[in-house]
Amino acid sequence: MKGILPRAGTDEGFTLIELLVVILIIGILAAIAIPSFLSQRGKAYDAAAKEMARTASLAAETFATDHNDTYAGIEPSVLHEYEAAIQTGESSGNAYLSAAKSTESGNGYVVTAVAATTKDKFTIERSATGVVTRKCESEGKGCSGGKTSSW
Repeated sequence: MKGILPRAGTDEGFTLIELLVVILIIGILAAIAIPSFLSQRGKAYDAAAKEMARTASLAAETFATDHNDTYAGIEPSVLHEYEAAIQTGESSGNAYLSAAKSTESGNGYVVTAVAATTKDKFTIERSATGVVTRKCESEGKGCSGGKTSSW
């Protein structure tokens, strides 16, 4: 029995220094990992807002198909009727559609979605000529090119 578990009958264990070194290493690893996880949450909120803007854009296209190829009359509540997944109020705690309107000619539209926590704004604009542009406005670092950029 002596050869199988040689340390089982002794009072030996880890020293205080060994335990402190292990705790220090775990602390260093946590300090490195936690900030990267926190930035991922912000990216997830922004991705949800981008998807909300894309969904609103598709709903606007559907609206125009039903209304003789004009976008006149679109607003967040109307787009919500076309797609129930479109949230129109900030109280939901998720990304929401803050604005939707047609251009003056009625041949284009602008939809803007807002990220829940970061409050970054993602806009899709379709001009009367059919050119689609995407813009991002951020209070922090949410947009890849700074406070305002395309996405």
